[in-house]
Amino acid sequence: MRRVHAWATTASVAVMATATSAAAYAAGGEAGLPQLKVGTWPSQLFWLVVIFALGYVFMARVVTPRIGSVLEERRTRLDEDLTRAREASSEAAQTRADYEASLEEARNEAAEFARNAANEAQAKADAAETKAAKKMATRIGKAETALAEARAEAESNLTAIATEAAIAAATQVAGVKPTKAQADKAVKAAAKTLVAQGAG
Repeated sequence: MRRVHAWATTASVAVMATATSAAAYAAGGEAGLPQLKVGTWPSQLFWLVVIFALGYVFMARVVTPRIGSVLEERRTRLDEDLTRAREASSEAAQTRADYEASLEEARNEAAEFARNAANEAQAKADAAETKAAKKMATRIGKAETALAEARAEAESNLTAIATEAAIAAATQVAGVKPTKAQADKAVKAAAKTLVAQGAG
């Protein structure tokens, strides 16, 4: 960058020196190109060096530092922007990782809650079924007991009625009044005979 400015300054100085020499010779009335006259070379070289030095100092002390400061400022801003971009990218990645972790945790909690709810519901259903089965068994047992008692009572009443009927029939038909034990024995024998015939 400094070399480009130096060459530009040198070219401008040469043009200015040439114009100055041409003006001087035009004022003197001599013909030809003044920059080709050997006698004018020392003054041309002198002013060339002076103007080049001034231009170089101006470029080195004023223009180049300003350009360098602008470039440095832009580089600083670019570095800061890149740093912020990297930080934003890192924060975004961390946020995404936290979100995925939270989502996975929520899924696990939901699955665990569903399993617990299913197990609890199954346990309640099993308990209700067991309780119902116990109640049913109790009711069936009571019903069977009542049925057995009723059957026994009915059989007892039937035997008693049959015994009385047998005594009355024997008294009326044969004119003989058997005892209750004899009539009961005869009724039981007849009942066994009927049961055996029904089974056959």
